[in-house]
Amino acid sequence: MRAWKRPDIPSLPGRSGAPWLHDTATNGLVEARPADVARLYVCGITPYDATHLGHAATYLAFDTLQRVWLDAGFRVHYAQNVTDVDDPLLERAIATGVDWRELAESQVELFRTDMEALGIIPPDDYVAVTEVIDEVAAAVTKLRDAGLAYAVETPEAVAGADGAVGSDLYFDIVAAQELTDWRLGDESNLDRDTMLALFAERGGDPDREGKRDSLDPMLWRAARAGEPQWASAVGAGRPGWHIECSVIALKELGTDFTVQGGGSDLVFPHHDMSAGHAAALSGHPLAGVYSHTGMVAYQGEKMSKSLGNLVLVSGLRSGGTDPRAIRLALLAQHYRTNWTWTEPLLHEAEHRLARYRSAFSAAEPTGTASAGSVIERVRECLNNDLDTPAALAVLDSAADTGVDNPALAALAISALLGVDVTKA
Repeated sequence: MRAWKRPDIPSLPGRSGAPWLHDTATNGLVEARPADVARLYVCGITPYDATHLGHAATYLAFDTLQRVWLDAGFRVHYAQNVTDVDDPLLERAIATGVDWRELAESQVELFRTDMEALGIIPPDDYVAVTEVIDEVAAAVTKLRDAGLAYAVETPEAVAGADGAVGSDLYFDIVAAQELTDWRLGDESNLDRDTMLALFAERGGDPDREGKRDSLDPMLWRAARAGEPQWASAVGAGRPGWHIECSVIALKELGTDFTVQGGGSDLVFPHHDMSAGHAAALSGHPLAGVYSHTGMVAYQGEKMSKSLGNLVLVSGLRSGGTDPRAIRLALLAQHYRTNWTWTEPLLHEAEHRLARYRSAFSAAEPTGTASAGSVIERVRECLNNDLDTPAALAVLDSAADTGVDNPALAALAISALLGVDVTKA
């Protein structure tokens, strides 16, 4: 699948260090230092209601991580999926009377446009689930043949193109824990009661009869009337949610990659289960660090599709908002915090953009402060768990006092924070 145009990322004198990043699994800061290439997987969108500011904040956080790695001299291999067939997408397509394929493609294209406008580094591998159906089916077959997947009676299943009626297949958590080093909760650190509650809220079916464990997640959904289906060795149907990311990540990045990223609403069940599937398929951990962004609220509630309280990047842009101001507004919040979007935040960002354009677009020195020292302080902030608010504070001070080399400071803002303050 096509991604979007990569922004220009200038090189700076000197080098950053490998960043220290909060790891959800250990609940502490760890050095995200790759052994060779920095390998990053960030879970992509289910393409409807794109792109809201919660999406944008997440992808901006991991864009910042990539910029720090690049500044440290590491190469980066970045993969991202698109869940272009799943229950929420199909439900929205039915509700709006739009073919699910058309809905997915239109929303993916809008997402591409928004990401490019915001200057987000695109993935090297941008993979739709519908592009890897065969690989997912093969993985489910492997798990079934290893005794790690089982069928649950599915009365609503219909015959596939081959005339056979299949059953839903589930991942056997207990069996997987007996055969691998993976343990449920290793990534999320949640107790079982919390897991059960979140599983029910986030697409799971803890009360389904016939399951061996209430938390066992679906691997393959048997064909239903009116739903998309694909033929496979495990019967006609379509992938479950978690297995898709396991398969795409293993295919594009291999095992033990550097960072698995996403919003905090993916910690459980998605990232716990994806890690379990990957361990069962490969015998290795999925990732070294599990990094998660906070949730963005609006009008007193978490910004979400179900509540309809979304602020869309495309809406702000069509209203005349400079994408650089949107980016600065998001960078003013630490990526791990839960925060609320307000109009004053955008106004502050627009004011900051104007200050930076004035302070760092000059051809001659505007003060005696060392631009090189400013860059090093910004690097220190970003190395410390991507502390973008602290980095902006450093730049605010430099804008007030002036620097000996405004062009160098502007280059750093572009390279490290993705904001070109030299253009009108």
